Amino acid sequence: MSAPSSLFRSEQMSLVQLYVPLEIAPQTIAELGELGEIQFNDLNAKTNAFQRTFVNEIKRLNEIERRLRFLTTQTEKSEIEIPTYEPTASYAQTRSQADIDQLDTTLLELEARITQMNTSKDSLTKRFLELTELRHVLRETANFFQQAESRAEEIAGIATHENDSLLGNQERRSMETGAMPTINIGFVAGVIPRPKMAIFERILFRSLRGNLYMNHAEIAEPIVDPASDESVYKNVFIVFAHGKELINKIRKICESMGATIYPVDEQGDKRRENALEVMSRIEDLRHVLDNTKAARHAELRRVSVNLDKWANMVKKEKAIHHTMNLLNYDLNRKALIGEGWCPTNSVSAVQYALRAVTERTGSTIAPLLNELPTRKEPPTYHRTNKFTSAFQEIVDAYGIATYGEVNPGLFTTITFPFLFAVMFGDFGHGILVTVCGLFLVLNEKKFNKTVGKDDMWDMFYGGRYIILLMGIFSMYTGLVYNDIFSMSMTLFESRYDFKYHNATGRWVGEKTSTYGFGIDPAWHGAENNLIFTNSYKMKMSILMGMVHMSFGVCLQIYNHLHFKRPINIWAEFVPQILYLWSIFGYLCFLIVFKWFNHYPDPSKAPGLLNTLIYMVLSPGSIQMQLYPGQGGVQVFLLLVAFIAIPWMLLAKPYILYQEHLKTVGAGYAPTNTQGEQEHNEEVDEHGHGHEFDFSEIFIHQMIHTIEFTLNGVSNTASYLRLWALSLAHAQLSEVCWTMVMKPCLNSGNAFSIVFGFYIWFQMTVGILIGMEGLSAFLHALRLHWVEFQNKFYGGQGRKFIPFSFKNTQSEE
Repeated sequence: MSAPSSLFRSEQMSLVQLYVPLEIAPQTIAELGELGEIQFNDLNAKTNAFQRTFVNEIKRLNEIERRLRFLTTQTEKSEIEIPTYEPTASYAQTRSQADIDQLDTTLLELEARITQMNTSKDSLTKRFLELTELRHVLRETANFFQQAESRAEEIAGIATHENDSLLGNQERRSMETGAMPTINIGFVAGVIPRPKMAIFERILFRSLRGNLYMNHAEIAEPIVDPASDESVYKNVFIVFAHGKELINKIRKICESMGATIYPVDEQGDKRRENALEVMSRIEDLRHVLDNTKAARHAELRRVSVNLDKWANMVKKEKAIHHTMNLLNYDLNRKALIGEGWCPTNSVSAVQYALRAVTERTGSTIAPLLNELPTRKEPPTYHRTNKFTSAFQEIVDAYGIATYGEVNPGLFTTITFPFLFAVMFGDFGHGILVTVCGLFLVLNEKKFNKTVGKDDMWDMFYGGRYIILLMGIFSMYTGLVYNDIFSMSMTLFESRYDFKYHNATGRWVGEKTSTYGFGIDPAWHGAENNLIFTNSYKMKMSILMGMVHMSFGVCLQIYNHLHFKRPINIWAEFVPQILYLWSIFGYLCFLIVFKWFNHYPDPSKAPGLLNTLIYMVLSPGSIQMQLYPGQGGVQVFLLLVAFIAIPWMLLAKPYILYQEHLKTVGAGYAPTNTQGEQEHNEEVDEHGHGHEFDFSEIFIHQMIHTIEFTLNGVSNTASYLRLWALSLAHAQLSEVCWTMVMKPCLNSGNAFSIVFGFYIWFQMTVGILIGMEGLSAFLHALRLHWVEFQNKFYGGQGRKFIPFSFKNTQSEE
């Protein structure tokens, strides 16, 4: 009879063996993938991944998946929405080999068709780009040639030597007389990206030593680059020079700078004819290009309807074949034999799923499921829901619980948000955090569709119930602290009666009765408010820390009883709890005792820290007595603490050694290490431990004793962070209010109030809730991982990861 599901400890697990007929193996594995309750063991661990049975099928599915990725990428580039596929069948749908062949053929044809369309589109776009640029070149060069003709005399006056300046200088031209010699002026025209224009012009001038005449103009509209689909702004340029060597040099520079050179005729009539021809070809090409794009868009839109469906099918088929690679053939190679872990409570569900597969496929041989007796350590499985999953993730981040170990996640659901709220306590800030968490919780259906798109958002949304509880508990602690945005609330009438003292010149409040709930609002604004809240929160932190740590120590009992280690209860638990409470528990008693006793003169009240120090350094001596017989009680408690330390150190090794001697003396084999099957020791596949080694046991116990003894001091002091962060949060909130919002309210100016509220709200959300909230979250995390869990939690297990299509989809 299996135990009912509980978050208190791991689900009871069973090692199961499956016999699956080969003809219905894919359908059976698919049904188990939909159920998601079996973690298959790899029975072919020594076999290379490329030598497994179904590796060819996986290679083929990988190729199909590649084609799907190609089609998906093309569809997304065309800004076509891909509908999400939602299966309607309540059972697992597997595809036959004929279906896979048909899908492979379909995708192959689609890939070839889309690739051909892309090639045609790219070539047409490239040609359209060239003609568009040529049109701009012809139009702009007509203006350039007109400018050149107007400066014909200046260009004609150039020097005939290639090393001379093309434009020459005015002094040389004034000295030359008579007819000018006829020279051959060449030119190069084209387009170049606008950011490169200045560099291009500088390189040309320096390379040709000024032997050029250059002009350029900007193209107003951007030109789309077919290779990158990016809009690029370009310039049209023309460079005049004389000599073939200079023209060739200009062409090489243009190529190196990424410029495109276009042929332009020198004759104006031919340039106009070419321009008209280019315009006609552009119109024809635009018509063809639009038709090509429309056909490609229609084809992709038709394909997009099935893309998600095909992708889900291929992912499932890959997962099925990967899982089948973990199984072995039987001797006759007519069935597959699998082995894995399954929650005992789910064995009946698995058997029902196997029967359903047999009935649906009409197979004459049904799959068989057997439970195997084993001493192997099972994986750990905590069945969670949407509320507890986030808290369990916090625990699992520290370490996966050993199978059968008490799970801290159950208690973390309450203690974590509460300790956070102790450090974050403010009613107003708690309201804002609660509203945020409530918004996420109430819109789960909407936000569930966005999961998986952004890791940061997934982490934030996954902790929505943590945020909600942190906000609710912060509201509660804010009421206890009587803080709302650093201001006090008068929920009940103050229980302090203020009177004016002439001697001191101050108003002094005398307590008449106990305030209804939380801190009396009279403390807000008092001169000794900080002293009072410091003392109150510091002592409260010690009390909460002792309760939290003691609860962790007490949880050891459940582990010891579950793992059948009764010796650890009185050889470890009893001395640990005695040591902890004889010193630090006594400090808690002093705190509560002092709270119940009134001291008219605070200077005569005994200091608790000094009392604890003198209790250890000077036993029996009392500086300021709290109660009669205090010295004797402290000596007794100190004696108990000193006895508990060697008790922790020696009792367990000595008893285990005596048991070992009795076992050997009776003629039996030596006992296992530590005389028991420790839940965290190395165990081979048959469940056998190591031979008895007293020195190893003693050293392990000595380390454990020293660690617990020293941690008793450090862990108790660590809980003072509850006081420190609560104080820091309250002071920052007060500074934010008094330095930003309060002066604006006092000014009475509407604009100042609105502007001040905006700044104050931004600081509240960004600093007091964002940064301070994150700080309190991390400190609460540390208190659980270090101060609480190390008292009973080993965290040496391995997580139960069942074969499930849900996990497959999320991993993708």
